[in-house]
Amino acid sequence: QVELVESGGGLVQTGGSLRLSCTASRVNPIGWYRQAPGDQRELVAAIIGGGIIRYGDSVKGRFTISRDKTYKTVYLQMNNLTPEDAGVYYCKARLGTYDIWGQGTQVTVSS
Repeated sequence: QVELVESGGGLVQTGGSLRLSCTASRVNPIGWYRQAPGDQRELVAAIIGGGIIRYGDSVKGRFTISRDKTYKTVYLQMNNLTPEDAGVYYCKARLGTYDIWGQGTQVTVSS
């Protein structure tokens, strides 16, 4: 069974940090997306073909995506968080032509 399991979300004050983890079975997770209430899901960070990393414009310089040697776990280090970073963070993998999503982990940033 293909599964993505995210962890590491929580409540943090403005300026604080969180580290998210996503561990996968049978696929390699490739990135993180987030969705705030009423908004569309947007790219946060992704590792695309050839190891190229892409970040959403609003997180450049503050967030860092990385993965372990097995490629089964990806991390998202989030620094200098603001209330605009709040939302549900989803891990994504690709299986053929299909997108596979985790259940999401909530990030809340208090002002």
